[in-house]
Amino acid sequence: MKVLESVEQFQTLQQEQNVVFLFSADWCPDCVFIKPFMPEVEEAYSDFTFVFVDRDKFIDLCRELDVFGIPSFVVYSKGAEIGRFVNKDRKTQEQIEAFLEGLRKQ
Repeated sequence: MKVLESVEQFQTLQQEQNVVFLFSADWCPDCVFIKPFMPEVEEAYSDFTFVFVDRDKFIDLCRELDVFGIPSFVVYSKGAEIGRFVNKDRKTQEQIEAFLEGLRKQ
C-alpha cells in the first residue's frame, strides 16, 4: 500500500482511476484490526490503487473531506469521488469488500 506523503500527492493521485484512500492511525484499535487482512483485500481488488493516509499527519485534509471517524475509505476516479465508507465503526473484511464490489459495478 502506498503511503500519502503530501497534499499535493493526494491531489495528483485522486486524478487517477480507482484510487482508495484509507484514512487511519496507528493508535486506533479499529484501524489495527483491519491491518492484517488489508493485503488480502488489496490483492483481491488489484484494479484499485490503495493509499494509506495518516489521519494525524493530514488532519486538515480529513476535515476538508468530512472524514471524522477512522478507519475510513474515500475512493476517487479521474478526479471525482465515486464512493465513501466513512464512519467511526470497526469494519470487517467482508464489509470493506462489499463496499469495493459495489464500486466495481458502477
